[in-house]
Amino acid sequence: MTPKGVGIGSLDERITGALVGAAVGDALGGPVEGYSPDQIAERHGGRVHGVVGPWNGDDWLTARPIAPYHKGDGHVTDDTLMTHALVRVYAGVRDHLDAYSVATHLVPDLMTTPRWIPELEAEALPLQRIFLAEKWLVARLHYGHVDPREAGSGNIVNCGAAMYMAPVGLVNAANPAGAYAEALDVSGAHQSSYGREAAGVFAAAVAAACAPGATPDSVVAACLSLAKDGTRDAVEAVCEVASRYTDFESALVPLRRAVAPYDTVGPDYRAPSLGARRPSRLHSIEELPVALGMVIVSGGDFRHAVLGSVNYGRDCDSIATMAGAVAGALGSTVPHDWAKTVAEASRLDLDAPARTLTEVTREIFARDVERRRAHEAAYATLTGTPCSG
Repeated sequence: MTPKGVGIGSLDERITGALVGAAVGDALGGPVEGYSPDQIAERHGGRVHGVVGPWNGDDWLTARPIAPYHKGDGHVTDDTLMTHALVRVYAGVRDHLDAYSVATHLVPDLMTTPRWIPELEAEALPLQRIFLAEKWLVARLHYGHVDPREAGSGNIVNCGAAMYMAPVGLVNAANPAGAYAEALDVSGAHQSSYGREAAGVFAAAVAAACAPGATPDSVVAACLSLAKDGTRDAVEAVCEVASRYTDFESALVPLRRAVAPYDTVGPDYRAPSLGARRPSRLHSIEELPVALGMVIVSGGDFRHAVLGSVNYGRDCDSIATMAGAVAGALGSTVPHDWAKTVAEASRLDLDAPARTLTEVTREIFARDVERRRAHEAAYATLTGTPCSG
């Protein structure tokens, strides 16, 4: 049964649902990232059903490998920090983005403006929190002066670019092909190979979820129509398996088994295989196919999709970020108590980026219409045919 609210909602509601949903998924997944479903169940006396504290309790500040990050208690991670940074880029450019926008706007944002970092419980430059794969942006673009369209080449291939591409999908709401193309351009500054492909497909998924009447199946169909190589194969394989289940508990092992042939990290998430995160046309990141699989298993229900993603473990903050964004864009309600807890614990106004992006999205669409009409008029003149407008 389709959850109430899925497939309906205004643009404002879809954008808010996607961005708040992504942040909530991120915060719920953070404290159990890197562990297996069995380890998570043992640590928490069963499945995680909401916001939980740090894995190591009060010893989080010194316990390895998590220290010095306070993961848990509703704190968002770098997935949300990067997503909000990309929204700020849209707010500055107020048009579609490309790889040069990353170099001109995103990199300075990461390097120059201190912001509240929930996991550090302090104000700091975002650059001091983000992972090495994201620091790559600064090294290559600011210091290396590499062509932004090619700067992603050589970076480890992971979900680093995909995890913050929801804004691209929202700016291109109901236009998956446009979202895919724009995300591929933007993420070229950050990633290559299947990491870049995942960024494009995730943006397309969010855009497809915004379409009136959208369902989990229509979102996956849009992704499959655009995805290439191992990413397409992985999404198809995982979602085919996911279609056989309606509760995440029974789907946890089958989804992992389905994605394993495409995932280069290997069975031990904290000890990646020798071939991990290297470019390939045969492989895929794990996070996106599993996130889409959880959206299928849940029928698009936000709570179910996010909890399934969280309890899957491994890179579950990014999996839950993606599943939360898609379910939220579909119109499934983000639980108010979760959103309130995350906003207060992270000291973030989760609604503000959504308001900003909604305003910018409307401006960009109006500009797109003007450009399209100008093209139609020029084409009509060239061909001597009446302009359809």
